[in-house]
Amino acid sequence: MRFGIVGLVCIAWLTHAPLSVAQQPSPRYPDNEQLRHYRTMSEPKLSPDGRQVLFSVREATADGGKEHVWVVATEGDGEARQLTFSPDSDHNGEHGGEWMPDGQSILFLAHRGEQSALYRLPMNGGEAKVFDLKTAPTVDASRRTDAVPPAKPGAPTPADSATPEERPLGVNSFAVAPDGRMIAIVAHDPQTVGEKKEEDAKADAHWVDHDAHGDRLYLLDVASGKLAKTGVLPDVKDVAWRKDGKELLVLADEPNEQGDLKPSISAWRLAMTDLDRPMAVRDLPPTIHEATWSADGQRILYLAQAKQDAPPGFASVFEYTLATKQTRELADETRGTIGSQGPIALRGARTVQLAENGFDTTLLHFAADGAPESVKLPTPTVNSAVTNAEETGWVLLGAGGGRGPTLFYASSLAAKMQVLKTPKMMPDGVKMAPAPKRLTWTNEKLTIQGLLYLPLEAEHGKVPLVVEVHGGPLGAYADNFSPFVDFMLGQGWAVLETNPRGSTGLGAQFAAANHNDLGGADYRDIMAGVDAVLKAEPIDPDRMALLGYSYGGEMAAFVEGKTTRFKAIVSAAPVIDQQSEYGTESGSWYDRWYYGKPWEHPEDAWRQSPLSGAAHAKTPFLLLQGEADTTDPLGQAQEMYRALRQEGVPVDLVTYPRENHGPLSVGIYGMPSTEPWHGYDARQRIIAFFRKYLK
Repeated sequence: MRFGIVGLVCIAWLTHAPLSVAQQPSPRYPDNEQLRHYRTMSEPKLSPDGRQVLFSVREATADGGKEHVWVVATEGDGEARQLTFSPDSDHNGEHGGEWMPDGQSILFLAHRGEQSALYRLPMNGGEAKVFDLKTAPTVDASRRTDAVPPAKPGAPTPADSATPEERPLGVNSFAVAPDGRMIAIVAHDPQTVGEKKEEDAKADAHWVDHDAHGDRLYLLDVASGKLAKTGVLPDVKDVAWRKDGKELLVLADEPNEQGDLKPSISAWRLAMTDLDRPMAVRDLPPTIHEATWSADGQRILYLAQAKQDAPPGFASVFEYTLATKQTRELADETRGTIGSQGPIALRGARTVQLAENGFDTTLLHFAADGAPESVKLPTPTVNSAVTNAEETGWVLLGAGGGRGPTLFYASSLAAKMQVLKTPKMMPDGVKMAPAPKRLTWTNEKLTIQGLLYLPLEAEHGKVPLVVEVHGGPLGAYADNFSPFVDFMLGQGWAVLETNPRGSTGLGAQFAAANHNDLGGADYRDIMAGVDAVLKAEPIDPDRMALLGYSYGGEMAAFVEGKTTRFKAIVSAAPVIDQQSEYGTESGSWYDRWYYGKPWEHPEDAWRQSPLSGAAHAKTPFLLLQGEADTTDPLGQAQEMYRALRQEGVPVDLVTYPRENHGPLSVGIYGMPSTEPWHGYDARQRIIAFFRKYLK
């Protein structure tokens, strides 16, 4: 479990005069092919002078799904323009665009050779230039006495020299110093000559949890190009510059999956005058993430696991004062959920933090005394909020309320937000769903929320219903833009998005309400929502289906063994057996909170396994699964497939090569993917499956 015909339109514009307004065809909900032509935006960055915004655009699946860096002015009517372009050899494009402090150039990451590399692009024209970053490997497998195959006696290799051969660094992330003179680089240890020799000889056994490589921190002098190693041990997760540029805050994790045993993040201060001797900040919790310095450098702001009993990942925002070593929680989030973007430190000891509150995003503005105020936002969902070092403006990226992805700008948080001109995110002539109906219902003393989208056909009679369950369980549906919902509406089906107990947005107690009860009251929450919708809306009770991914796929499998009210069920990337899931997933710390170690609590683990209800299954069932999924591995779907097949239930299993957990979800739900046809295929199978059984 865990956590977008374009060619036809262009031809018409080239060969025919534009249609008059009266001749324009009415917008229609997208078909499956049109979902391959949707784009997305991310990573907005306001320029140092506040006059321009960098942002990333991921091209449509049909165009390769690559990411590129764009720029748009904050004033005037100028169109956005693309800054970076990828050669055919680069399958991922460019990302992580960041301004240099003088605003004269930008930095970005791209994978145009053997490794991901850091590039610098001048804003006044010219080509991007790569930083040639190399280092001598920290480890050298060729020097092991048990190296396989052993070197021939007396045979010299480059690795036998006193100084190992320098190898290119693969850059994971970077952070620019406030004065632009230094860049902090986080990069993975390069492969050594000896390791390459073993790999070529196929002597490449993998010793689990004993990888000597890690993600290390380097300092790059921009003027000289000199790269310096630091004494921070791997694995480095994040870095933040103090405002005066004299010190770095570094977050590092224990290597080799130690975090699967318990949270193990540590915080370090690294002075620029002593790169070899980082100083531990021992009073910060092992769940710390998204940390930054206060504007005066006297405090550290960060997210960490909330103090209330809640699932792993349910965070709150904290402030740590270095002089007193005292920590205080800025937000008592008993009614909402702190968002995944970290705190923004402002001058005057102020802090800004995004949070979820029901279906909406809230921007919390904390004064020096910690008292929060909510800032009015221009759209229900905001994914990013950024300013610059001088706080000369604000940029928000959001959607929802019947609006697609939109970039907003204002000179201050109190000023009116204006919409910036960005490239189209969807094909011409495509209709978006209007704002959904916001529903609440009560089940077992809790108020549950859901969003209902009705197709045009609902104006003329009862329509089929597709119930959707989100991933997580620590997740939620928000009033947001969804190409997949638009696609479902185009089939004439209503869509009910449910947020049962265990979801985010309603506080810690609600998020924890499914503890040791997966497939119990959360299932009943969903069914109570279905009953409420049937009473109030034009829904045909004999034509209902259910669909979910990850935890949603798990819930779909629970539903299979509990009720026959649905005519068809689609389960993607599910958990089926908690015992086998726990032993094969990439990280078990998350699941441990819900039901403990399964060998210590076998009855609880089995009760909360959908496989336990397979003997009662009757509903036609479709399984969709990524073959490279390490979060909810392939074996989970295979277990359900075998069980239902042997129980005589109509069941199909479709697997997708190369797809891991997140990427397959992105493709299925209509967002850009580098896999050209997997999402299309999955959607085609879903609608064919539903059409067959929702007659």
